[in-house]
Amino acid sequence: MLFAIICTDKPGHFPTRSATRPDHLAYLKTYASRIQFAGPMMGADGKPSGSMVMVDVADQAEAEGFAAGDPYAKVGLFESVIIRPLRTVFRDGQLAE
Repeated sequence: MLFAIICTDKPGHFPTRSATRPDHLAYLKTYASRIQFAGPMMGADGKPSGSMVMVDVADQAEAEGFAAGDPYAKVGLFESVIIRPLRTVFRDGQLAE
């Protein structure tokens, strides 16, 4: 099942994000086969201010575990984390069935 994980950084924590980025990317690589896409959400200043990850896992509990295990979460980067199940309707230029 697909889950959207939407994380908003705490204000003023760009240095924390930058310092933790290598660990975060290594963590994402361990889930490479299950991540549909991932990337930073950009702030008005052009710097990353959050993250969005679309992950294919069994259930809400596994999505929550994935989010909690992220090094960004472990260093307290996020002000908020929203996890929602998602159903694909349109993908790769086509309607999904």
